[in-house]
Amino acid sequence: MTDMTDTSLLFSRRSIVSGLALGAAAVATGCTTGGGARTVKGPGRAPKLSINTAVTSYPKMYGPVSDGGFRIPGIPLNRVPERLRRQVVNDPTGEAPGTVVVDTRSHYLYLVYPGRKAVRYGVGLGRAGFEWSGRAVVQWKRKWPTWTPPDEMIARQPKLAKYSADNGGMKPGLKNPLGARALYIFQNGEDTLYRLHGSPEWQSIGKSVSSGCVRLMNQDVMDLYDRVRNGSPIVVR
Repeated sequence: MTDMTDTSLLFSRRSIVSGLALGAAAVATGCTTGGGARTVKGPGRAPKLSINTAVTSYPKMYGPVSDGGFRIPGIPLNRVPERLRRQVVNDPTGEAPGTVVVDTRSHYLYLVYPGRKAVRYGVGLGRAGFEWSGRAVVQWKRKWPTWTPPDEMIARQPKLAKYSADNGGMKPGLKNPLGARALYIFQNGEDTLYRLHGSPEWQSIGKSVSSGCVRLMNQDVMDLYDRVRNGSPIVVR
């Protein structure tokens, strides 16, 4: 991908959880992943994918796919509104090329391209009390991540204790809540514990049901992963 802009941006937590600082509030979400934080000094390279390759035919885009030793099931397109399927659109964000923009009102994620175009994906978002907004960077990315729920989430759902950090988290796989890919959101070089990630629960796309993070269908997060560089700015509105 060409002509990407690398900008160090600030991130802020929505004040809906009153009185909590960003770091403390982030720990209460369910998006923690294994592996710890990594420092990335500047934007890394991503494949130079043309915007014209973002959309082919929906049956091909959302059909079953083998990746990382897993066979990802196809998406039943008759049950996914067309507006939530990946498509190329005129850029409504006004942000610089290379910026990831999450429109929480419409449940869309945009990746801005030159020429006032963008690739748009449908997303699922956090339910009330776990929302967030602001500016940050996608510091690094991981294929088939481990999921480690934080202690606060385990306290609410004790059955998740078997996936605690002490127990090594939930291994990658088709049932892992983070799906096939995770993109890690950082503030000033520190992990916020928020993610853009895949999800096996395609039914949640277009809804606000997750514990704070931005989720995409696995087929879509794999496409986004290949288009976004480490260090890319992200804006959540």
